[in-house]
This record gives sequence, structure tokens and C-alpha cells, in this order.
Amino acid sequence: MEWLNYHHLFYFWTVARAGSIAKASQELRLAQPTISNQLKTLEASLGVKLLERQGRRLVLTDVGRTVLRYADDIFRTGSELQRAVKGLPTGQRLRLVAGVVDVIPKRMAALLLEPAVDAHPDLTLVCREGPLPQLLAALALHELDVVIADVPASEEVKVKAFNHRLGDCGTTFFAAARHAHLKKGFPRSLQGAPALLPSTGTALRRSLDAWLDAAELRPELAGEFDDSALMMAFGARGLGVFAAPRVLEDQIRSEMGVQVIGRADEVRQSFYAITVERRLRHPAVVSIAEAARDALFGAAA
Repeated sequence: MEWLNYHHLFYFWTVARAGSIAKASQELRLAQPTISNQLKTLEASLGVKLLERQGRRLVLTDVGRTVLRYADDIFRTGSELQRAVKGLPTGQRLRLVAGVVDVIPKRMAALLLEPAVDAHPDLTLVCREGPLPQLLAALALHELDVVIADVPASEEVKVKAFNHRLGDCGTTFFAAARHAHLKKGFPRSLQGAPALLPSTGTALRRSLDAWLDAAELRPELAGEFDDSALMMAFGARGLGVFAAPRVLEDQIRSEMGVQVIGRADEVRQSFYAITVERRLRHPAVVSIAEAARDALFGAAA
């Protein structure tokens, strides 16, 4: 069995954090050639390149970033062990850095992430929002632990990522009281009715367009939105009918004072946890996946 030399790993960790061998040499009080040789020995034992020179700078390779992440955990745990032995509080909190695709309703994102907070009271939750390609790039650099998305990462994206399906649900249509008459005869009542739709190109918009085309329905486009929260706000003011995931039905009704116009189980909305690991390992992400599959979407199936 091969054993990792933790002295060599510590030198690498120090260089990576310091940004150069010269600064690490001052911190460790070792000669620069000594540190360089230890780094080469570590790379040889692992069979990979961890650092590469770009001009006068040393930068981490992709594998180097992965090794640094593990080294952070290893030496943080070592410090925690020392404090625990001395009888001091560890102060260690579980940390989850989650990327949420910007087209997912904020209420839906919160519903998906809440089980992580509930299951781990010591969790520090960091949320980043943005388009899927941007978040996948951050995931590849190990800046994120997980990406919550409404579509899986496709093979066209040159990022090694694994899609973990959380579940799916149907779609509910809502409107303010002034449009309550649209309940009668739904979905035919949508013909010519004012509608608020998500932006063209989003997964929900494609599903809605396909469903409306199949039913030969042509609502009047009263608004088109990138931000689902803004769409719902205008819907609550009576601008038109809007759609949202069925699992949010009770919450949207109570919080926004709108009425359910109808439901379309054929318009499915799916959600995924995307990670760089084939098997979920982060305990907070495991909690998210288990709650989604067993409770949230299981109850909505």
C-alpha cells in the first residue's frame, strides 16, 4: 500500500497558499531549492503535475486545484484535532458553496436548499447565482460544491460533471382574482388570455410553448421575464396568468394572494444537482438529494 508523504503535501499546500516558492520559503524557513525538490518528489509520487510556471508566476494545474482542496480539508482537520485535544472549541462549521441557475424561481431554490440547513445546523451556506455555463465553469475550478439547475449539464459543455436528478413536477397556472373566470374551461380558457411567460430559450418556456402548440392555444403575450420573481409580482398585480412549479402551489397562493387557474401535469419541470463527483459525497448535498427524492418530489409525483 502506498502512503502519502504529508510533509511534501504540506510544502505544496504552503506554496499554493503563499503564491510562490520564495514566500513559502520565508514562511517555512527553508531554502527554496529544498522546497522545490519536495514539490518534485510529491508530483513524482502522485504521477501528475500540480504546479506550472506562467511567466514568473506559479499557477495550479486542474489536478493541483483538486489536491489543494483535499489538502485544505486535511490540514484544517489537523488543526481542529489539536484544538479538540486541548479541550478548546473547534469552531469548525460545515460549508456548502452552491450555484443556482438564475432561471430557477427563488422560492424553488430555497425549497431545494432548505434540507441542507435543516439537517446540518452548523452549516455555512454560500449561494452564487448565474447562467448554467458560468456556474459549470466555477464548478470545474472547484469554486462550487454543487450546481442546482433545471436542465442537466450536456456533453457539449467541456466540463467533467455528473448530473444527479432530484425530481420533477407538473406546472400550476396562477392569476389574480380579476382573472378568476379563467378557471372555467381551463385550458381552453387560455385562448386569447393575457399571459406572462419566462424568457425564450429557457426550459420552462420551451415546455410551455410545446404544450400550447399541441393544444392549439394562443394566449396574448402580456409580458416576458428573465426573473421569475418579477413575473410573479406582476401576475399578482393582475397583468396576466403565470406558471410555476406545482410543488410551490400552496406557498405562492398564500404569499401572493393569487388563485389557481389550472394545472398541467404534462408540462414537467425537472431539477438537478450537478457535481464533479459521480457519487454524492458532501453531506449537505446528500441531504438535498434525499429530501428532494423522498419528500419534495415524491409527494408531488
